[in-house]
Formats: sequence, structure tokens, C-alpha cells
Amino acid sequence: MQDGNSKDRFVILGQEIKLGESAVIEMEVAKLHTRNSLSIPIIVERASCEGPVLLLMGGVHGDEINGVAIVRDLIRKKINKPTRGTVICIPVFNVFGYLNQQREFPDGRDLNRMFPGTAKGSLASQFAHKFTEEIAPLVDYILDFHTGGGNRYNYPNIRCDFKQTEMVRLAKIFGAPFVVHSNYIAKSIRETINKMGKSILLFEGGKSLQLDQSVVKCGVEGTLNLMKHLKMQDGEIKIEEEPIVLKDSKWLRAPYSGIFEPLVNNGCRVQRKAIIGRISDPYGEFEKKIYAPFNGYIFGVNTAPIVYKGDAIFHVSVEENTHVD
Repeated sequence: MQDGNSKDRFVILGQEIKLGESAVIEMEVAKLHTRNSLSIPIIVERASCEGPVLLLMGGVHGDEINGVAIVRDLIRKKINKPTRGTVICIPVFNVFGYLNQQREFPDGRDLNRMFPGTAKGSLASQFAHKFTEEIAPLVDYILDFHTGGGNRYNYPNIRCDFKQTEMVRLAKIFGAPFVVHSNYIAKSIRETINKMGKSILLFEGGKSLQLDQSVVKCGVEGTLNLMKHLKMQDGEIKIEEEPIVLKDSKWLRAPYSGIFEPLVNNGCRVQRKAIIGRISDPYGEFEKKIYAPFNGYIFGVNTAPIVYKGDAIFHVSVEENTHVD
């Protein structure tokens, strides 16, 4: 293991944390122009007995506030204090983006497309490299909390690769309304962690720069379910409704430019040819209805009031044996 870890020794960023101990460690991100250091706090809680190492991280994209709030609440409610094993919390991963309320790093790069990174690459690449070398080798499981980018609102869902049956099982235990198949994206955290032989689930809920308490609640309760399954917390797993499994999905795009109005609720199931939205011009000269091209569940909606032709407007599951126009 990294940093000289063994079965009875846990060392992270050069600091040893013994069984039953807690620590807040500062991970340096970069030197600022003022010669000050910019760092992110990493909160580590170890139980008095050995067990899995679980990493909970938010804010990989700096404008995705719900993920930050989920990890915050897990700490605030002391759920991150395990009865067995170790929990590492990184509430704000992309501290630059968080401070600027922007998705990207200051160099304009998407941090989640820079992994595993390099020691002498761009600022984002160097940061990804530090995480890959010094944090990732220590963990067994990762929950990575995200939201919809831009004006897209994602109904709470857990994403994983359906070719990995164990990951699907863990996703269902989490208990979000939807479990969505998602291939690994090149140079993402998920792909890097998967190549290291570790387990990672990606939670999506809400949209950027908006705090949604229902999304935060779902993320907190899902994490607690997973920790109970891993025997890191006591109690019974609680799932209000059996998650709906979505094996295939497609973004529907605006057929016209204009004022966009969704006419269905996010999270609902729609039938083929049902009216799900409309697009009109500002002069009252045309109004075009948008029809569902197939049966499926809507789990992502563009909330922008004005769209251009070709903009993604609805994320819809594609049910098996249904026709796709």
C-alpha cells in the first residue's frame, strides 16, 4: 500500500492515524500568486477495529454544491464516524472551482477529465496525480457526489457500469430512485479508480449552483445504507421504494430554437407520443409540441427558459423492445 501502510498501519499524506483516532489533514493544492498555499481539508475517522476504507467526496466540479452539502451533512450528523473501518471525507475537492463558483480549474480544464494526471502537467493534472498517488491507493470504496451541469437538473440517481454485477448490487443498496448504466469515461476519476481494482459509485442529483435539500437527504440516506451494508454503521438498511434500473438512455434534443417549457415532472415515466414539452417564439407566431419518441423514465431536464435547436432538453431511459425514432 501507499505510504508504507500495512494491515495494522494507516498512513495518509505522511501522517499515521491509529485505530480509534481522528484527524484533519491539509492536502496542498497549489501555491497562489501571493506565495500563500492553497489546501483542502481531508477528514479521517478510524474505528477501533479494522474494516473497509470508504472515501466520500464532493465538489469535483466546483459549482456542484449539492455534493458538498451531502458530505457536510454526513460529517455534521457524525455518520462519517464508523463502527468498523475508516471513512475519509473530502467535502470540497476542486477548491478553486468552489471559490469561483465555476465547474473548472483555473487553467480552464475539467478536473474530472485529467486523471490519473501527471507530476509535471497542468495545474489540474498535477492535482489529479497527487490524488491518484497518495489518496486513491488507500481506499476500497468511493462515493463521488455530483449534480447536473449548467441548467440540467438530474433526478437523484446512482450510476455504475452494469457489466459489473457487484457494483449494480451496491448501487441498488444505496437506494436512490434510479440506478443508471454509465460507461467509464476516459480520464475520469471513475475510470482511474476502476483500473486500480477498486469500487466507485457516482451519485447525481439536482443542478449546479443550487442547493436542493431533497437531493442532499437522498445522498445522506444512501451513504448510510451503503455503510450499513459494509458493516461500518449499525442498523437496518432503509429503502423507501425499490430503485428503478435504467439500462439505456438518450438525451432528447430541441427540434427548434425558442422558449422551452417542460410539461412533465422530472422522474416520471412517459409513454411514446405523449406530449412532454413545448417550444414557442417570443412573438406568439408558433408553438411546437415535443413528443416522447419512446417509452421511458425522464431523469434529467434542461431548466433553461430559452434553448437553441440541438440543445439537450430531456434525459430519458430507453426501455427494452421499444422503438427509437
